[in-house]
Amino acid sequence: MRFIFKTDYNQDVKLAKHGGHVFWYSLLGLFLVAAPWVVAEYWLAQLTFVLIYAVVGLGLMLLAGFTGLFSLGHAAFLGVGAYTQAVMVNAGVPFPLALVCAGLFSAIVGVIVGLPALRVKGIYLGMATLAFGFIVEEGMARWESVTGGNAGLMVGYPAIGSWKLDSTEEFYFLCLLVTVGATLAIVNLLRSSTGRAFVAIRDSEISAQSMGIHLARYKTLSFALSAALAGIGGALYAHKIQFLSPEQFSIIQSIDLLLMVVIGGLGSIHGAFLGAIFLIVMPQLIALGKDFLPAAIGGAAGLQGTVYGLVLIAFVLFEPMGLYGRWLKVRTWFQLFPFYRRGLFKRQKSFQKSDRLK
Repeated sequence: MRFIFKTDYNQDVKLAKHGGHVFWYSLLGLFLVAAPWVVAEYWLAQLTFVLIYAVVGLGLMLLAGFTGLFSLGHAAFLGVGAYTQAVMVNAGVPFPLALVCAGLFSAIVGVIVGLPALRVKGIYLGMATLAFGFIVEEGMARWESVTGGNAGLMVGYPAIGSWKLDSTEEFYFLCLLVTVGATLAIVNLLRSSTGRAFVAIRDSEISAQSMGIHLARYKTLSFALSAALAGIGGALYAHKIQFLSPEQFSIIQSIDLLLMVVIGGLGSIHGAFLGAIFLIVMPQLIALGKDFLPAAIGGAAGLQGTVYGLVLIAFVLFEPMGLYGRWLKVRTWFQLFPFYRRGLFKRQKSFQKSDRLK
């Protein structure tokens, strides 16, 4: 008797699981390519911001969603990349080289910040990253000879050789290309042994260590990669805004970035994009809703922060998996209809002794 084992190796390298993914992702790709000729210039600019924040969100998702290390100072990496790009481009360095240096320098800073993650975790790690954010913001304000201090720093248009990307459409395609490259890189990283090590650390550090995973090495690597993507996003952000000041990278920005990945859906690539869409669209909706609110409420200074807080509380209580988790439940409902069972999506609570040892 002879046994033949057949393995379909192609399944390991397919980015799309089935034909439906190919169809919908192709349709999305066609829309993104045709967007400059389909949507108005204002919405194209907003879509560009979505792509920039998606790059930053991918980095923070890798750190928080897949490695389980939360950062309350991620705007500092965004600022480091933005200022590095601005200083180098203003000094005459070619845009591609400046972009690479912005990512590398942010990664180096991420390694330095990642060192406390080797000894602290949870709220203490959040406090360490929060303190780092304050230090970087103050450094940007005080180092006037390089950053311009509170007076700000102007940033010109990006240029590749003699080609100057001075139009909204050209810069949009540049951001689209960088976003696609960053997404493919993260997807392939998560399918590798390194990505599996990140997830193992997130689920249980003791179990990961018992399997031979070097916690210090992979935590530091996660911080470095996350900071590098934030730095690249910051470089694009600098060219889009064309003016940098320290208050743009405050603790409020860090909270917005963390809010982006939590509402988008922790532990999912799609969540980074859904969170970026939320971060850009929500202020527009709040501005439109002010006309339908009483003057005392619509003119209140903290209206946007209040709305953000209420939305975050609602997601934590009713949909902890974020927007992507809600989409998965809606999709499953349609797949099972009319044979769905009531209470199928009801949250189940489970407590294990090992949870206290993570």
